[in-house]
Amino acid sequence: MEQGFKKYVPFQQIKMENREWPDKTITKAPIWCSVDLRDGNQALVDPMNLQQKLEFFHALCDMGFKEIEIGFPSASETEYEICRELIDGHHIPDDVTIQVLVQAREHLIRKTFEAVKGAKNVIVHFYNSTSTLQRKVVFHKDMDGIIDIAVEGAKLIKELIDSYEGDTNFRIEYSPESFSGTEVDNSVRICQAVMDVFQPTPDNPIILNLPNTVEMCTPNTYADQIEYFIKHLKNRESAIISLHPHNDRGTGVACAELALLAGADRIEGTLFGNGERTGNLDIVTVGLNMFTQGVDPHLDFSNLPKYREIYERCTNMKIGERQPYVGDLVFTAFSGSHQDAINKGFAYVKETGSDKWEIPYLPIDPADVGRQYEPIIRINSQSGKGGAAFIMQNNFGYELPKAMHPEFGALVKAECDKLGRELSPQELMDVFRRNYLEIDQKLWLVRHIITNVDHEKATFKGIIHLVEMDKDIEICGEGNGPIDAFFKALKTIGVKGFEFVNYSEHSISQGSDSRAICYIELKDPNGEPVFGVGISHGIFKASVRGIICAINRSHTPVHFEI
Repeated sequence: MEQGFKKYVPFQQIKMENREWPDKTITKAPIWCSVDLRDGNQALVDPMNLQQKLEFFHALCDMGFKEIEIGFPSASETEYEICRELIDGHHIPDDVTIQVLVQAREHLIRKTFEAVKGAKNVIVHFYNSTSTLQRKVVFHKDMDGIIDIAVEGAKLIKELIDSYEGDTNFRIEYSPESFSGTEVDNSVRICQAVMDVFQPTPDNPIILNLPNTVEMCTPNTYADQIEYFIKHLKNRESAIISLHPHNDRGTGVACAELALLAGADRIEGTLFGNGERTGNLDIVTVGLNMFTQGVDPHLDFSNLPKYREIYERCTNMKIGERQPYVGDLVFTAFSGSHQDAINKGFAYVKETGSDKWEIPYLPIDPADVGRQYEPIIRINSQSGKGGAAFIMQNNFGYELPKAMHPEFGALVKAECDKLGRELSPQELMDVFRRNYLEIDQKLWLVRHIITNVDHEKATFKGIIHLVEMDKDIEICGEGNGPIDAFFKALKTIGVKGFEFVNYSEHSISQGSDSRAICYIELKDPNGEPVFGVGISHGIFKASVRGIICAINRSHTPVHFEI
């Protein structure tokens, strides 16, 4: 393979002066046409059956597609029967136009008109291949011969429409197949010849579809081709310029977006990019890219999980975990710095009451596409302290104070390293329980009472059980509030040297079972920070339990004086 690259001929760039597309932005949605049931379907190992196609068709209608290419009815009896079922079974909404594909060949065109009889709105999409390579290798014709094929097909279609008996509203679409592999001046010539047959007007335009049938060049070059074509086409106002990008180079979305900047009006593609070889353009990605820029795509993506399920079941294809907007992991952060930024972003939006989406690393609100917030942050050995805190808050309602994040994050990381994998939210809660709620105890509170709370002084009286001595001891203390009084009481039995630093509390349940959780930060006798957690129906008792938890978690030995 060392010299293999030399056999490939570089794509020839277009010489353009004063190209305009680089200075433009996308400000409105194109006309969308789904080709899932034709281009997408023909690329499946097992093409969809009638029931699958019907379900998929209705899903596309529900999403808001107004133009849907349903198949190639002249290609087989199966395709013909599916077309007839859609029409005869009254599956097509009045505001939806079905599109049928046909080669520019007489018997196939006539069969296609039979297939669509009785439909209300139909786009007859005919094509012939025009590329330099196919003219040389496949057809052995010059460009004039290729133009003749297109013109003869156009004349027959016009004749059949003019003589058609019925109320069908016909529209015309022509594709110079392999447009991107055709000399752009020849593409203009053949499309102009087809327009001369149909004589379109601004009120009754023709659709000129310019396919990147095989993606052969960088997206900027495709945009140049589109802009050049538009600028050199006579009667441009009587044509809808349509795109049909494929993804052979992995840049189908970029080709579509830049070609829109170049002046295109319409896009053909599939849900999630299904199609021949590496696939068609992914309409979901392009539409949601617009959505994130404040442009209404005029398609409903609010329940992507539903459409993903239909897609996977009907096509027997699988969505990749990193597929934009819909993959399992696209809203997931494992990196500690990413998790911390996301956590801070949610806090910022909550604190400021902003109506704008300003969350780092999340270009779109998962809720806008029917996704949940729970999987946004997942915990493995690469995760940081902020990620663990985010899970505790969003999954369980535990709002760990910021100062506690490093300690808890280290405990979580140690568990990930031990197991060699990521932790589920429940496993994260188990780490919390083992280290703060179910710890080995040096002492525990049997019962207590706090009095004079509303006065300057508070009095604490209670019974402490000393585990090592297996003994209950009465304690009493008076201080500036319940916490200070409790510390004074502990000192009477030799629990000294612990300095109160801070505490925070909040409710973790509502209604009759409302409980408070209190997070206590102390410095132990060696000056090391240590945290404790207490839970109770009363905030004072939760605070006391939190202090005892911190003392029990401290590595400093306690010498009781009784």
